[in-house]
Amino acid sequence: MNNEEMVKRIHRELADSYDEEMELELEDRTVDPVTGEISSAHGDEEKEYRRLYFRELFRLQGELVKLQDWVVQTGHKVVIVFEGRDAAGKGGVIKRITQRLNPRVARVAALPAPNDRERTQWYFQRYVSHLPAAGEIVLFDRSWYNRAGVERVMGFCSDEQYEEFFRSVPEFERMLTRAGIQVIKYWFSITDEEQHMRFLSRIHDPLKQWKLSPMDLESRRRWEEYTKAKEVMLERTHIPEAPWWVVQAVDKKRARLNCIAHLLQQMPYQEVPHPPVILPERERHEDYSRNPVPDNMIVPEAY
Repeated sequence: MNNEEMVKRIHRELADSYDEEMELELEDRTVDPVTGEISSAHGDEEKEYRRLYFRELFRLQGELVKLQDWVVQTGHKVVIVFEGRDAAGKGGVIKRITQRLNPRVARVAALPAPNDRERTQWYFQRYVSHLPAAGEIVLFDRSWYNRAGVERVMGFCSDEQYEEFFRSVPEFERMLTRAGIQVIKYWFSITDEEQHMRFLSRIHDPLKQWKLSPMDLESRRRWEEYTKAKEVMLERTHIPEAPWWVVQAVDKKRARLNCIAHLLQQMPYQEVPHPPVILPERERHEDYSRNPVPDNMIVPEAY
């Protein structure tokens, strides 16, 4: 890949971070995140690709709303685990899944590193409090599988703890399924070259640099160790009650659509009929008058 192609890839990566509504409004233009200047960034073929992507995304999000209604009506309980390398696109698909949903029904659990007290608990204890009640969907942005990945590679757990994890996790997930919690697990797979490109994009994007922690940078160096850890994890925790599903994620837009379409197939949801929504007439009273807001309380209209 020459420098010109690399610059184009980085620009596309920056544009991809913008929200869908903004992208639709701008259509074939992009905004420089530093200068704010608007310029054309896409050829006819790429513009058509993006139009197809948004059309399918909005259609699938409409189905997710139907799924949400079905989950609430039936009292279904769902856990969705998202794992993968740094910059694999887990956060992007989680955002698109939850974007149109009620956060009281579909919520994200993204736990930080355990504190001193949590390190002395049963390993799964801090995850249990985030499990769903009836009518809830919980999306884990990384999960208890940290032990099989980052903790193993970075030496944050002992060999004994690592082996105990593999003895425990199948039984833990079987317990969840016996309790009526559906467990769906996704691994987002990207290539060595794609992760390298996405890290470069984050380095050059001032709005995304915060995503690159020292741990992320070290994971880049230890690509092969993470590969070995991932292969062991998939082999030892792929069980019928909670199988792994691998999402090919080099193309982030395709990965989002494929993951959402697959997720919708995992539950026998049906559209829940709702009574028509009727906006009531506002009551008006002759003795009511609206008090003016003091000028010193008004937010300045800078735009």
